[in-house]
Parts: sequence; C-alpha cells; structure tokens
Amino acid sequence: MIVETLTYLHLLAVSVLVGKIVFLSFVAAPILVRTLNADVFARVVRQLIPRYYALGMIAAIVGWASVTGLGLLTGFGPRALIAATLWLGVLAIETYCRADLTPRINGLTDQFRDAAQRGEDTVPIRKDREALHRRSVQLNSVALVLGLCLLGLI
Repeated sequence: MIVETLTYLHLLAVSVLVGKIVFLSFVAAPILVRTLNADVFARVVRQLIPRYYALGMIAAIVGWASVTGLGLLTGFGPRALIAATLWLGVLAIETYCRADLTPRINGLTDQFRDAAQRGEDTVPIRKDREALHRRSVQLNSVALVLGLCLLGLI
C-alpha cells in the first residue's frame, strides 16, 4: 500500500508540474495578453506568477520525496536516482524563478514605469527586463523538459 501511495504521489506531482506549465504557457498567458489592458495584465501577473512557481516548488518537493521513498523501499535503481535528480533540478529552477528572478523582473518593471513617467531613457531598463523575462521563459522550458523526462521514467 505504501508503494502504491508513493507512486500515486509521484504521478500526481509530475502531472501538476507539466500541467501548470502547459496551461499557463499555452492557454492562460496568450488569452490574458490578448484580453487585458497592460495595467490589469501586470497586476494579474504579479499575483499569479509567485503562486505559479510555488506550485512548482510543492510539486517538486512531493515528487522528490515520493521518488526517494520509493527508492528506500524498493532500492535505488538508475530510474529512481535519475528521477530524484531531475526533481531537484525542477526544485532549483522553480525556487530561483520565484525567489530571485520574479522580484528582479518586477523591480525593473517598476523602474521602467517610473522612468517613463519622468521622461527618462527607458531603453536600458527595458533591455534588462526583457533579458530576465527571456531567462524565465528558458527556465520554464527546461522545467517542462525535465517534467516530460520524468514522465518517460514512469
């Protein structure tokens, strides 16, 4: 019964991870960008993104713990070791994006808005913000690939 429960939790964690990335990236974000004005979109994103990454962190912790538990019960074969390592990678990505990258992007967004209101040059701020946003998209893509690899290990 314990093995089945841990297997279920692992499957649930993989499903949540892949599902949250696919839903936000390919369903929610495109609709929000098209339907909300810039100010409302910015407010929604500031509320949504930290929770999005927190959900990924929770999925990674549950996934890692369930795979580790399965390894302890059934032996740490290559699949369990690889899965545990992939989960730690996902946790690192989600934590970095939530704790470091998102606050930096928000700070640059605020600087951009303030500089624009004062009539100052916003190009360097915009470029820095776009670079950080690009990094978040790239890391999100890596987390998706890791999640798909975890699916392949099941």
